[in-house]
Amino acid sequence: MTTNHSRGFKLQDALFIGFCATLLVALKSMLRLKLGLAGHSMLLMSFFYLTCYCTVGRIGAITACGVMAGAVAAILGIGNGGPLIFMKFFAPALAMEIVLVLVQRFTNLRWRLVIVALAGTLAWAAKGLIEDLLVGMSWQVALARFSWKVLQGGIFAVVGALLVLPVVRRLKAHDLVHSESKLDQEL
Repeated sequence: MTTNHSRGFKLQDALFIGFCATLLVALKSMLRLKLGLAGHSMLLMSFFYLTCYCTVGRIGAITACGVMAGAVAAILGIGNGGPLIFMKFFAPALAMEIVLVLVQRFTNLRWRLVIVALAGTLAWAAKGLIEDLLVGMSWQVALARFSWKVLQGGIFAVVGALLVLPVVRRLKAHDLVHSESKLDQEL
């Protein structure tokens, strides 16, 4: 008897990734708070991207969530930036996925989530650095703004990453997520 090993996501996993992506965009659009703090959006991004990774337990979940969130935000016209709003969601997701592949075997899950969230913050802030340089800002001022964004966004990203494990444990304890992965032993 042969078994069929599909390479894609299961239906339940794909639905959960889509749910997280849509909820991320909806919350970002509803909570457009003018806090005066750069990086507060990294709290939601790191939380939802890392929740997708921990519940699905497969490489590619973060990128899939970022692609879906970027597409939904671009279609609905959320935020400013026009069609480039897609990159606001996709760039941190891709950076998080790449760093996740690199540090997957070297650290425990909690530290892995923090490191990956900080990598997403760097990608998010790098997008701002490129924008600043394109509008003609001097290197010194652009790097100072980049550093400040990394610091503030990093704080929010770490808080979002630390919130993931208790939420995923609760989801699994109440049988709301049924995934059989290597991450289940680390939770």
